[in-house]
Amino acid sequence: MSTVSPPQNPEADPRVKAVFDDIRTTRKSDFINNMWLWLAFDPELLEQTWRDVKAVMATPSALDPLVKEMLYIAVSVTNGCGYCAHSHTAAARAKGMTDAEHADLLRVISLAARTNQLATALQVPVDTAFDKTKE
Repeated sequence: MSTVSPPQNPEADPRVKAVFDDIRTTRKSDFINNMWLWLAFDPELLEQTWRDVKAVMATPSALDPLVKEMLYIAVSVTNGCGYCAHSHTAAARAKGMTDAEHADLLRVISLAARTNQLATALQVPVDTAFDKTKE
């Protein structure tokens, strides 16, 4: 159950309309997903969030767009965000993620979760070879 209600007519607010128009242009789609609709309850929060998402996820960088989506899936699964896991899986598939790559990603996520828990439980000290401050 949602903690806020999305605005009834979000694009009546010019700030919201500007963000939604930029989302449509950037993504080359008329679809505005629920995340953005719900964030429209606060135009400033919507603007800030879209600015940050666009800067990281939609701006060319050293990471391939598919890799970014797969990383977003991994963090979303780890943080228990079902909404983000679903939306970024759809985005990754749209960017070409295959079933085999998705399965491999899930194997890496589950392995990392398990070994992270073991390292935390055992309080394994960091090897000096991995610590850049010790060089």
